[in-house]
Amino acid sequence: MSLLEDLKWRYATKKMNGTPVAQEKIDYILEAARLAPTSSGLHPFRVIEISDPELKAKIQPIAYGQSQIVDSSHILVFAAYDAYTKERVEATFAQQAEERGLPLNFADDYKNNLFAQLSALSQEQQFSHAARQAYIGFGLALAAAAEQKIDATPMEGFNNEQLDALLELNKLGLKSVSIIAIGYRDEAHDWLVNMKKVRPLQEDFIIKFN
Repeated sequence: MSLLEDLKWRYATKKMNGTPVAQEKIDYILEAARLAPTSSGLHPFRVIEISDPELKAKIQPIAYGQSQIVDSSHILVFAAYDAYTKERVEATFAQQAEERGLPLNFADDYKNNLFAQLSALSQEQQFSHAARQAYIGFGLALAAAAEQKIDATPMEGFNNEQLDALLELNKLGLKSVSIIAIGYRDEAHDWLVNMKKVRPLQEDFIIKFN
């Protein structure tokens, strides 16, 4: 199937049946997120993979009781940098230099200008910038799940501070952004499963300057 057909097939699954998803399919979805393009190649986010039933049960009330948290096979928590530090920016460019066989100082001017721009932002603005990069990976993960015929529910409906505390994300310099619940639809109990997909009409959605 084409990507467009996969996207037409997927929907925000409201009820999952608890069937485990093969780890190779989870890994495929995670790899799609890892390969996401990001601003200046900084990749300022990480994905936390959770399949432990006890931990998912602790997360469910943080996610306002949504059943997909515990009925899913896995949940993926997308978490962004809480700030851009010099160490993080330096590490990104050092990796690029090593893997591309370039001198360590190959992009010093660009790197220094970039860090000056980022560090001039407030910490809240830095997190907001990083979170926008996380959403690129988030979208690609949803598309990859659809390609694998795996159901996925994107979620912003949770208490970020409580989830951050539970997962101790502050120790990693991260803050939660969004969640994807991964599993298989419970067709007999999901009210949305047979509903028509509704999106803006093309003529309303696309604004052309010709």
